Amino acid sequence: MRILAIVALLTLGASQAMAQTKTCDALSQEKAKLAEALLAKIHPYDCCDDTIAGCLEAESPCSLVSRLANDVCRHVAAGREKDEIQQAMRRRAQSMMPTMNPASIDLNEATRAGDEDAKVTLVMYACTTCPFCYAIASDLHELITDGSLSGKVKLYYRSFPLRAHEGSVEGGLALTAAARLGKFWPVARLVYERVDDFSTEAVVDWAESVGLDRDEFEEKMKDSATRESLGESRREGMRNGVDSTPTFFINGRRYTYETTLEALEDVLLEEHERVTAAEGGSTD
Repeated sequence: MRILAIVALLTLGASQAMAQTKTCDALSQEKAKLAEALLAKIHPYDCCDDTIAGCLEAESPCSLVSRLANDVCRHVAAGREKDEIQQAMRRRAQSMMPTMNPASIDLNEATRAGDEDAKVTLVMYACTTCPFCYAIASDLHELITDGSLSGKVKLYYRSFPLRAHEGSVEGGLALTAAARLGKFWPVARLVYERVDDFSTEAVVDWAESVGLDRDEFEEKMKDSATRESLGESRREGMRNGVDSTPTFFINGRRYTYETTLEALEDVLLEEHERVTAAEGGSTD
């Protein structure tokens, strides 16, 4: 009887619990049945010991439960199958559970975007020949500097050139040089936006266009210290299990869930709430 009631509430959008998950309320009747089955089976990985459906019936469900319900319904709305959704939610749990052994990462302040006092640290290993790296980094940069993640998350870029990709090392050297000269993000945007036109000659022009001295930039790109810094960034990534780009770490934990902007924004807000609550502060 309880399961049938949840189906009806999902379909009609009439329950107080489901009013917290707009994506669930918007499902068709057929998809609502799949969502109901999943919500009645999947357990949150924190804050409540019941299933997601059971936790939603609490007088004041914790925000994580509503997030997970919404995420399940997002997968359902996208047409994914039951097993695929369950596997995806397991990856989210694995990515978000605290770990006793966080990855060792050199947080290069020259590549940071966001408030230095933000409670959540996001590290992105990326290659300059990876267009998706720029697309997601650009969107994250905007959210972190002037959006929903402002003051909550800080982003660090770590170069991880994919050696099989032409120009990846040269692009990494350009970004490393730009970081050493204090113009990492302006140069990074141009390198990614014009990846098809990249050359060592062109990147010098791009660096000059954002205010760097041509000769100084060229010298930094050729400097052995720049090459060593790039090499160490890649070795660090390999030690941390990075084998593709982009790869993210959230407060030292390897992130293996979706790398869409929607999913990343949601888990980063979740992490901020978790850390803030653990410290006894407000999550607003």
